[in-house]
Amino acid sequence: MTKADLIESVYLTTGFSKKESAAIVEMVFDLMKSTLENGEKIKIAGFGNFVVKEKASRRGRNPQTGSEIEISARKILTFKPSQVLKVAINENS
Repeated sequence: MTKADLIESVYLTTGFSKKESAAIVEMVFDLMKSTLENGEKIKIAGFGNFVVKEKASRRGRNPQTGSEIEISARKILTFKPSQVLKVAINENS
């Protein structure tokens, strides 16, 4: 599913115009992005949690040359689905 698909779905289910639906979807994504940029968690009941985690720097190896390199510290985004979502996915398998 793409952002365009989400906008279309909002448009079809709510009765808002396509322009309004696009604005709603954009607002939700902007809010999620700014929340995660601030290092806060996003918890959506029945769906899951988005969490920004810190990864420490570590030693790695260049696969082409085999030489050791330093992999810098960085932040990563993780998603952990809720139990409700896990059950729903597995019921449809």
